[in-house]
Amino acid sequence: MKLSYREEDGTRLGALLWEFGPGWRMISSAILGGGIGVREWVLNAQVVAGYARMDPVDHLVSLGPSGGAGVGMMTAASVDRCVRAADGGVEAYATVGLRVPTWAAAPDGHADPELAPIRVGTINIVVVLPVAMTDAALVNTVMTVTEAKTQALVETGFAGTGTASDAVCVAAPVAGEEEMFGGPRSEWGARVARAVHAAVRRGAEAWRPRHSK
Repeated sequence: MKLSYREEDGTRLGALLWEFGPGWRMISSAILGGGIGVREWVLNAQVVAGYARMDPVDHLVSLGPSGGAGVGMMTAASVDRCVRAADGGVEAYATVGLRVPTWAAAPDGHADPELAPIRVGTINIVVVLPVAMTDAALVNTVMTVTEAKTQALVETGFAGTGTASDAVCVAAPVAGEEEMFGGPRSEWGARVARAVHAAVRRGAEAWRPRHSK
């Protein structure tokens, strides 16, 4: 993981870049490189609060490496406060912003922060596995990541299951025997859950003192 900075409209913004190279498959909800496929890098780019550009995909492409397909996500949270946690060969990285936590099953007509400009309220999670996984196991792993994230938020006292603009990316090698399961009670899913829970919980605990006033 590499941290770099750039200037946009007089604001210093950070970006985290994971350069995996060939031989990796990823599943992601990100606006750039989302879905399931072979990817070579992941970018978590900080943007200004109130981000209103209408070309976020092109913007992320311009910030990422020039070669290979990749995953790109955005956050208004400070990426230099990224939290890493590991468990049994699994690595989890989380940038945590919780200005606008939301419940997934909000009532109909409830104000949707996702329709407003991006604020400091996004939790982006990158998980790296050392084992290959089937498509179904990758989907199951995303479920596990989300459950572990929500558990961490509930335990730290935030009223929400996440934020309306959260993104996740899970990376696994192409080569090797594919794991069939990624749920929280499977061997690798349990490790993912513990790593993600630890990273998000630490990020949430660190976020509150800086922004509670």
